[in-house]
Amino acid sequence: MDAFCNYHAANVMKKRKLATSIVIFVFLLKLEMEKEKESHHFPAKLQLRLDWSEMDLFGHINNVMYFKFIQASRVNFWEHVGFMNRYFKDKIGPILVSSGCQFKKPLFYPDNIVVEVRIEFIKTTSIGLHHRILNSKNEIAAEAHDVIVLYNFNSNEKVPIPIELRAAIENLK
Repeated sequence: MDAFCNYHAANVMKKRKLATSIVIFVFLLKLEMEKEKESHHFPAKLQLRLDWSEMDLFGHINNVMYFKFIQASRVNFWEHVGFMNRYFKDKIGPILVSSGCQFKKPLFYPDNIVVEVRIEFIKTTSIGLHHRILNSKNEIAAEAHDVIVLYNFNSNEKVPIPIELRAAIENLK
């Protein structure tokens, strides 16, 4: 009887270890799938090379430069959806209302980075953007959030986003 109990207990322990391993595997797989899925939700990407002149006294890229990278990403987005063409056509274009950045990891020279952007929201006159700065190891170095308003530079007032620009923005989602 004792041998049977020991054999049964050993089998139960093996099954529990196997079940635990399966649960961990499924959890890690889901985590990886979410990471992959999240990456695809940043449709506009801009590759940049870090420059020696962007470093500060402490040997890493200065935090002000992160805003320069975010600006480059924002302007790239504006060009991609047609904001710049619209501005040159009738002086209606985007203006930055707010920008904030959370610094996650330092960046160092030499390196290349990718600045990704996705649309967080589209309202009548405004758009929210979410940027990520990734280092060459694909680690998130910073995340930023912008609010942009479409502005008529002739009448000095915000204006609704035209249908064709809204469609171009929606296509990026």
